[in-house]
Amino acid sequence: MKIVAADPLAIPDVRTIRFARFVDHRGYFTEHFRESDFQTSEQTAFLRGVRFVQANESFSRAGTIRGLHFQWNPHMGKLVRTLRGHLIDVALDIRKGSPTFGKIVAHDMPSRGEEAFNEWIWVPPGFAHGTVLLEDTLIEYFCSGEYSPGCEAGISPRAADLDWSHCDPGLAATVRDIAASTSLMTDKDRDAPTVAGWAADPRSDNFVYGATP
Repeated sequence: MKIVAADPLAIPDVRTIRFARFVDHRGYFTEHFRESDFQTSEQTAFLRGVRFVQANESFSRAGTIRGLHFQWNPHMGKLVRTLRGHLIDVALDIRKGSPTFGKIVAHDMPSRGEEAFNEWIWVPPGFAHGTVLLEDTLIEYFCSGEYSPGCEAGISPRAADLDWSHCDPGLAATVRDIAASTSLMTDKDRDAPTVAGWAADPRSDNFVYGATP
């Protein structure tokens, strides 16, 4: 795996990992994951000790929003990439006591299959995760915890108390506009609590800043 860069976003616990594709007249080849590289490269030191135990694939129609989702028992971090299409990936800090609690970051992740690179985004435990699809899009993500029914919850992408101050203004406007108008969102996601509503729920104590998940 040829890691080109690993960069923090405005909330630095959320990071992108860019890796190279080897392109010629036939198309391209890439090694998009190698555990030993993630565990030994200085660029991905933040992933040391993380073990990925589940891989998911999702196809969504243009205008879909999924999220903002999170899980405990076990906690789940997600390593996400766009296979084909246009994803805006969204992460919301839900760690009680965090200086960025309630703040959102977003990252624009289009992929046509012609670029000389692709990239992952790492959304660690302690963040609610959402995907906003600007066109028909196929994504893949690796999870650091297996799915645990009954130990999952969400915050509505329409919540009025989401703090967008750490988010690129253009991406924030796009996400808010789609959240306000799309029919391609589940009732469960639409009707999920606000940030304050979740913080008042005793289950929110599963996410505390500085605690080891």
